[in-house]
Amino acid sequence: MTKRADRSQRAEVRYQIYIWGAPGRVLLWGLYMKLNELFEGIASVPEQLKNIEITGLFSDSRREMGEGSLFVCLTGKRFDAHSAIPELIKKGVSAFVTERDCGIDNQITVPDAREALSKLWANFTGNPQRRMKMIAVTGTNGKTTVTTVLKRLLSMSGEKVGLIGTAGDEIGEQVLHSDRMAPSSPEQEDFYPLLKKMADQGCKYCVMEATSQGLEQRRLAGVTFEIAAFTNLTQDHLDVHGTMENYYRAKKILFSQCRKALVNIDDEYGRRLFEEIGCEKYGFSLTRLADFTARDHHLMPHGSEYLYRSESGEYKASVKLPGSYNISNTLCALAMAELLGYDPEENIRNLKEVEGVRGRCEVVPTGRDFTVIIDYAHSPDALENILSSVKECAHGRVVCLFGCGGDRDPIKRPLMAEAAAKYSDFLIVTSDNPRNEDPHSIITQIIAGLEGSDTEYIEIDNRREAIFWAMENARSGDTVVLAGKGHEDYQILAGNRKIHFDEREQIAEALENLEKSGR
Repeated sequence: MTKRADRSQRAEVRYQIYIWGAPGRVLLWGLYMKLNELFEGIASVPEQLKNIEITGLFSDSRREMGEGSLFVCLTGKRFDAHSAIPELIKKGVSAFVTERDCGIDNQITVPDAREALSKLWANFTGNPQRRMKMIAVTGTNGKTTVTTVLKRLLSMSGEKVGLIGTAGDEIGEQVLHSDRMAPSSPEQEDFYPLLKKMADQGCKYCVMEATSQGLEQRRLAGVTFEIAAFTNLTQDHLDVHGTMENYYRAKKILFSQCRKALVNIDDEYGRRLFEEIGCEKYGFSLTRLADFTARDHHLMPHGSEYLYRSESGEYKASVKLPGSYNISNTLCALAMAELLGYDPEENIRNLKEVEGVRGRCEVVPTGRDFTVIIDYAHSPDALENILSSVKECAHGRVVCLFGCGGDRDPIKRPLMAEAAAKYSDFLIVTSDNPRNEDPHSIITQIIAGLEGSDTEYIEIDNRREAIFWAMENARSGDTVVLAGKGHEDYQILAGNRKIHFDEREQIAEALENLEKSGR
């Protein structure tokens, strides 16, 4: 039985060919549309260009392209793609999207090329975002946990759900490889083919993380979200945005594209956001009067319990994710599920079965008398959250191993040390993803934040060596927290060279060495 396509799917698509490389990534998208069809709802196309057939959509001038190609000229911090037009004309590119008159006959001028690129990709792939309910979560911390928990709740209610996030992408139970090396929303050339695959495979929902950089670069333009949630805003990504105000405004963009907003009003920026947005909105809180609240918290070593309250009633929630911050995260997921129309009692029952999220307060089995936890915390606030939660339940010392990424916000480096020292008994300061910076130089900037602190520490530039040292020197009852890498199974070194580096494997090897040496 075939379903009749709506108008958004009927725009004269002649053929479609998928050739898949790494799972989830389209290497070749064979499809052609007339230029005027491609620009429907975006901009007017000059009469002489309307019937040009477009077979490829590009925004990177280094890519191979020629006749049938449409090139979108983006202006970045280092390169203005308008300057590449003469060379691309020689290659036979059929038409250009520009933000200014470049004096060529085959241009379509738009006010915002980044926004146009998103909408063009949407049209080019048949607007798959309209065939699903789109849900987004933004904020500095908690996005991965909230989206993962919500996806599991909806799946346990019988729905097929797509997930796009930092830790990877999923279509139903199928886990897709993601080669994104940073917590950023995918580029349009990856995003829309992925949405199409989700829609084609019957997903009712797409739940995704919306990052500040992705929002600012208009990668999600043209998508209307059924619900958008805001978790919090703390110092991070100032290397990209410059100021906290710019960072906040980038996050705020999402709430001009949603039908309903769910906002954490325990957060200072959340309270501001709640006042400034005009869509249908709801608040959630652990401490304040709100539409959705969590009260009577009871923290345990491997989870928590609390009373979930909403207009529908009051229910006792049990969570397998430790830490007070995960009470907020699961409260957000429960509230979103209820706003989508799912029975809160069923949501609460399902929440009991939701296991931890990889790389988020993940306890690694060691067979030893000390505990090892891997967590993605890479901002001062996230580090303080995980360590304060561990401190509440620790029987011995709290040992924190952490570093800071290279080519990223240097201002937060001493702040990371201050946050780590608050709740740790011992620190191991090491590298994270050094990229093009000298690891020892980064560590020196981190150590500056320990001035005046009496917390003991050691510097070990090499992260592998640091992990081995931590395992060799752990004492009975210690809790060792490896912060910063989380789900990542790689390190990024000079020249943005990506090498395999899974902390679980490093821990296992270090413990095996201890076993062999009789320790």
